[in-house]
Amino acid sequence: MGSSYFTSPLTFLVSTLFTLYILVLMLRFLLQLTRADFYNPLSQFIVKATSPVLRPLRRIIPGWGGIDMASLVAILVLQMVSVWLVLLLTHRPVGIGGLLLISVAQLVDLVFSIYIWGIVILAVLSWINPGVYNPMTNVLYSLTEPLLRPVRRVLPPMGGFDLSPLVVILGLQVIRMLVMPLFGYAGASLFSL
Repeated sequence: MGSSYFTSPLTFLVSTLFTLYILVLMLRFLLQLTRADFYNPLSQFIVKATSPVLRPLRRIIPGWGGIDMASLVAILVLQMVSVWLVLLLTHRPVGIGGLLLISVAQLVDLVFSIYIWGIVILAVLSWINPGVYNPMTNVLYSLTEPLLRPVRRVLPPMGGFDLSPLVVILGLQVIRMLVMPLFGYAGASLFSL
């Protein structure tokens, strides 16, 4: 019973805390990429939550071509630390190459999840409370519109129904199914933790 008794709860806690902060960092990166409104209250929360980590990093790691490289480095390093801690707690050693592969695989999967869930939440909110402004709707719109807009051009609303969210979600799922196996079993094995 000993140490294995505490391993699962500790692994869950470490993984969850890191994942939540990495999610906030990833949202900041994606919102900057899509030029979302940073005066939005939700955007302000994201900025305030990530600034303590990003401000010092930006002094060392400059942006490149309009891409916030400090955010990407922070996201990757935190993901690698998270994976390393989980593997350490579960007594599964892995080399630096495996650690990098697992981390990148999980981050790519996180991006797919953000977009899929963002579109689902935005669609549900449009059914429940259409036309009402709230900070989350605005942020989700800014984030997902670059994916939805091209589909709307090809497939306009039919009879008042916008099918573009369904098409984009199906497309993202298919792309996810094609991309994630490229990382091999090393990335997939840790997803089940």
